[in-house]
This record gives sequence, C-alpha cells and structure tokens, in this order.
Amino acid sequence: MKGREVMVTFVMVYNAVLLISLIQETQTQTDFNDLGKLLLGGVVAAIVFAVGFTVVRLRLRDKNPPTSDFLSISAPLDKNENVGG
Repeated sequence: MKGREVMVTFVMVYNAVLLISLIQETQTQTDFNDLGKLLLGGVVAAIVFAVGFTVVRLRLRDKNPPTSDFLSISAPLDKNENVGG
C-alpha cells in the first residue's frame, strides 16, 4: 500500500510543479520548441526528484531498520535436538 501512496504523491507533486512552471511563464506566445524544452525540463526534474527521493528513503531505511512484528512462542532448537522426535 505504501508504494501506491508514494506513486500518487509523486504524480501530484509532478503535476503541481509543472503547473507552477507553466503559470510563471511570462511569454504569451510560445512555439513548439519552447514547449518541448519545458517538457524536457519537467521530465529531467521529475527524474532528479525521483532519484533523490529514493536515495534519501533508502538511507533512512538503513539507519532505522524496521522492527519485526513476528513473535515466536517456541523455544529455539539446540544443535543436539532432533526436529522429528
């Protein structure tokens, strides 16, 4: 479920950044070359953001390993004990 939340968040942030960059555009006339550069810049920004987000997330995961929710109620087996009998 976390993966879907991250993907939705990423799409929302990417759309917001793209919308902000389009709103801040001061020129009223744009040709296809400018739109291509804008699209390419957005894709590059999204890739950089995704790589940075992944690196930070992996480093935080390594620093704080998740605790196990599994609780064993059986005693650990010694090397001398047999499993079947």
